[in-house]
Amino acid sequence: MRLGITAFLTDRDVSPADLAVAVEERGFDSLYLPEHTHLPVRAGLPPALVEGVHPDDYRRSLDPFVALSMAAAVTERITLGTGVVLAAQHDPIVLGKQVATLDHLSGGRVVLGIGFGWNRAEAADHGVVFAERRAVAREHVLCMQALWSQEQAEFHGDHVHLDACWSWPKPLQQPRVTTLVGGGAHPGVFAAVAEYADGWMPIGGSGIAEALPRLRRAVEAAGREPGSVRVVPFGTVPSTGKLEHYRSLGVDEVVLRVPSGQADAMLATLDAHASFLARFGDR
Repeated sequence: MRLGITAFLTDRDVSPADLAVAVEERGFDSLYLPEHTHLPVRAGLPPALVEGVHPDDYRRSLDPFVALSMAAAVTERITLGTGVVLAAQHDPIVLGKQVATLDHLSGGRVVLGIGFGWNRAEAADHGVVFAERRAVAREHVLCMQALWSQEQAEFHGDHVHLDACWSWPKPLQQPRVTTLVGGGAHPGVFAAVAEYADGWMPIGGSGIAEALPRLRRAVEAAGREPGSVRVVPFGTVPSTGKLEHYRSLGVDEVVLRVPSGQADAMLATLDAHASFLARFGDR
């Protein structure tokens, strides 16, 4: 089972390059970074701050693609992922170019974790109607997938209209960059996974065993093989029992959470998490 790391990096924390080197040196398989472009004052605090995540993590988080490009430059092996990028809040042509460029320059190591968002004010600032965010995100992802795989790409939907165009570089991964959909065990999340993604990224990971049959049914209904879809518990606080449970379910990757903070504290948590590699890691 692969073990990865995620952290809410801010301008006050360890640099993404230093963290990436530490993650790779300890034998972890992946590094995922989150995204919030901003935190509107009128929205107040996030509704569900989990242990180890602070309001400033939302206010001060780094742009994940700039940060991951620094990580790519100083590593050779680890997967570089977003956990998650809010796809509805981005121009799909620009986002598609960013993802393709990072995949091209990193040697095909990118995983695009996408989400739909919880912050109505944040979405509104990006011109996104909150009730339509899932539909907008869907078309943005499908448009990016066309840009990644077609020589003369075009896409026409309700929210995106792109006439035939040229766009390079293409990502090394074909026909699309590995795409995971983050969120709870929601029918809309499972429908998205089944239609246009490669797996489900449940936050925390509780309730996976009960949700897996519903995910598999959604994938089968879309004409796909359920075994081809990954399940990646994300932001997990590890314990032996929890990791044993995930492995028994056939989970092939778990992304462990490191709270943001000063370098010494973050590296100490990283070292503690590394103690699970000998028993659960695939290296």
